[in-house]
Amino acid sequence: MKKLVLVKYASEIFLKGLNKNKFEKKLKENMKNVLKGIDYEFIMDQGRWFVYSEDLDELIERLKKVFGIAELCIVTEIETDMENIYSEALRELKESGAKTFKVETNRANKKFPINSMEVSKMVGAYLLDNSEGFSVDVRKPERRINIEIRDKTYIYSKRIKGIGGMPYGTNGKTLLMLSGGIDSPVAGYMMARRGVKLSCVYYHSHPYTSERAKDKVKELATILKGYTGEITLYVVPFTDIQMSIMDKCREDELTIIMRRFMMRVACKIADKFDIQSVATGESIGQVASQTMEGLVVSNDVADRPVFRPLIASDKIDIMDISRAIGTYETSILPYEDCCTIFVPKHPKTKPVLEEIIKEESVLPIDSLVEDAVNKMEVYKEEL
Repeated sequence: MKKLVLVKYASEIFLKGLNKNKFEKKLKENMKNVLKGIDYEFIMDQGRWFVYSEDLDELIERLKKVFGIAELCIVTEIETDMENIYSEALRELKESGAKTFKVETNRANKKFPINSMEVSKMVGAYLLDNSEGFSVDVRKPERRINIEIRDKTYIYSKRIKGIGGMPYGTNGKTLLMLSGGIDSPVAGYMMARRGVKLSCVYYHSHPYTSERAKDKVKELATILKGYTGEITLYVVPFTDIQMSIMDKCREDELTIIMRRFMMRVACKIADKFDIQSVATGESIGQVASQTMEGLVVSNDVADRPVFRPLIASDKIDIMDISRAIGTYETSILPYEDCCTIFVPKHPKTKPVLEEIIKEESVLPIDSLVEDAVNKMEVYKEEL
C-alpha cells in the first residue's frame, strides 16, 4: 500500500480525436521537465496516469503549475480485493473529517466480478455499518470516496484543482508586450494556458524609466516562467523613439503613435525569431489608446495576428487572476514604465488612421525601429 498522485488532464484533450496522442505526449514531456531534480516514478494503469514520489508535497506543488492538468488526486494504491477496499475506504472516510459521503466506483478492469454500482453499494453499506456519525448524501456529500478498480485498485477522496488549459507548447508562439502593470502578465498567462509558447518584449526608456522598472519586469517574466518552464525577455531601448515622437508629432497623438511603434518593434522581433503572433494586455475602453478606434489604428502596422485575451475583461477580474497567479504584488510596485511617463493631458481617443499616418510620416520610422531592435538586450537564463 502506497500513496500516489493521480493526474487527470483537461477534458478538452479527450476531444482531440486522432490528435490526442500528440497532446498527451507533450503534457508528459512538460511534466517531466517540471519534475527535474526530484526522484519520482511515472506509472500507467489502463489509461490512468499516476506519479509516485517520497516527497509528495513537492510533487504536487510542481504539478499544480503544469498547463493541461485539471486535477490532482492523492490516492492509496492497494491490491484489488473487496476486504482491502472496505478497510481503505473506511480509513479514508474517517480521516476526511466529513459527516456525509458518497461512494463512486470506476471499474476499468472488467475481469473484476462485481460491477461499479454494486461495489459502491457494498462499500457504502460497509461504511455505515462500521462507523458512527456518518450518513450518505448522494447529491451534496461533504466527501466523495472514489474507487478506481484497474490492475491495482486506487482509493481517494482528496482532490487538488490544477490550472487546466492545454499542454504548453502545442499551439504555436506569441510575443507578449510585457509592461510593468497588472494586465500584460495576466494576458501572457492566459495565452500560455492555451498552449501558446511565450516570449516577452519590454520597452525601456532610460533614463526616464529606472533600472528598478526593468528589474520589476524581469521579475514578472520569472513568475511566468514558473508556469512555462522557460521564457525569453527582449528589452528594447525606447527612448529615442519616444523623444522623436514628442519632438515632431502632435501632443494628443503621442500615445497612439507610440503604440504603433511598439507594434512595429514587436513584429520585427517576432519575424526575427519565427514567432507567429503578438499578444497584449489591452482591454477595450480601459485607457485612451484602447478604444475601438485606437486598436484599429494600432493593428494597422501589424504584419501578423495580434491577440488580446483580456479584451472583454474588467479590471476587477484581471486583478483577481493576477493575485491567483502570483504577479499582482510585483505589478503594483511603484516603478513607472514607458507608457506612463510621457502621457499627454488630453490624448486622442478616436484617432483617424489617415491622420495618424500623415502625422508620423515626418519620422524616420524604419531606421528608428531597426536601431531599437539592434540595441535590445536578451534575457533567458538569467530569469
